[in-house]
Amino acid sequence: MSDALSLNSCCNARGELPVDLGRQSILDQVEALSAVETVPLADALGRVLAEDIRSPINVPGHDNSAMDGFAIRFSDLSENASSSLALAGEALAGHPYAGTLPGGSAIRIMTGAMMPDGADTVVMQEIVTCDEQQVQIPAGIKAGQNRRRAGEDIARDSIALTRNTLVQAAEMGLLASLGVGQVQVKRRLKVAVLSTGDEVCAPGSAVDTGQIYDSNRFSLQGLLAPLGVEVIDLGIIADDPALLAEAFASAARSADMIITSGGVSVGEADYVKQTLERIGQIHFWKMAMKPGRPLAFGRIENAVFFGLPGNPVAVMVTFLQFALPAIRKMQGLDNWQPLTLPARAAERLRKRAGRTEFQRGIFNRDDAGQLLVASSGTQGSGVLSSMSRANCLIILPSDQEDVDQGDVVDIQPLLF
Repeated sequence: MSDALSLNSCCNARGELPVDLGRQSILDQVEALSAVETVPLADALGRVLAEDIRSPINVPGHDNSAMDGFAIRFSDLSENASSSLALAGEALAGHPYAGTLPGGSAIRIMTGAMMPDGADTVVMQEIVTCDEQQVQIPAGIKAGQNRRRAGEDIARDSIALTRNTLVQAAEMGLLASLGVGQVQVKRRLKVAVLSTGDEVCAPGSAVDTGQIYDSNRFSLQGLLAPLGVEVIDLGIIADDPALLAEAFASAARSADMIITSGGVSVGEADYVKQTLERIGQIHFWKMAMKPGRPLAFGRIENAVFFGLPGNPVAVMVTFLQFALPAIRKMQGLDNWQPLTLPARAAERLRKRAGRTEFQRGIFNRDDAGQLLVASSGTQGSGVLSSMSRANCLIILPSDQEDVDQGDVVDIQPLLF
């Protein structure tokens, strides 16, 4: 943790750490899980491959037609004139033509059907004329056209998918096309989520004066759900030192990562900070960002700990900028960086230099195809309604001041 402490020299005059340095420090202190397990293909969605997948077959498994048409032998065509070939039969997907293509003949063939022996070219049906006995082929046909070669997509014994690949819909289909019935994947990351505070109560219950409903835990579960992790919901823990210590210790025994919100700001009257300092190795940072200035990061036993700020929007923004990259690295993914795109501001955006701001925005394309972005509404860190309306974060660097209409900014699409 001494490396994290040395970051103090990189803080600004207010003692705030730049976002990029904070993120990199976190990534330097987490490691990918090493445990693997074998799962059926049907259970592999959202998992990370623990091994290279070598193809046991050629894909496609045989030469086949790329479209509906007529399979021919190119040498049977006249060089500069149309050619008349005898219609010798047909080949359907799953029902190949039996035998070898006779000289001077053509076979009607459907997309995906196996190329007949002796045929090397497919002529699309739209450019020929034919009856039940003859096919008239125009001049200008190229040898080998519209023919897919065996192994053209994936050759037998080649690496079809590399280890540390996230298995999504396309990978599921690809694995199935290879006949792979089970795969080795990284163990699921276990993430414990809890809320703290006597003022927090569960949705669906009555609130007393001064109490609030627990929204942060549900936002965090929504952010975690698409990531292929196992979420451990520990509920709400009251402001009691013994209860907090037991909850954090229990979470550390069952989870790889613990995420909580609130209790990490200077001056907050609760027991979270003192409990964390007593049972774990925790650093409390002030990040040069808005929203989301306070952040706690460290370990309790073997579990990585994130203490996010208490404001609802700040929770979501800090999760995306710090916890999400750590989760992706711990899962073993090589490419965890979030997608960012350039867009033109559709309106003036207010900004003071000094902190990186993540403003909630709505982006779309204009009639010319240019990406435009505008604010989704009030930018207060407790205003979840503008986060609900947003489909992106507008990333404004620390030294950026007001953005004029038409200026180019970076946006981070919200993919949840």
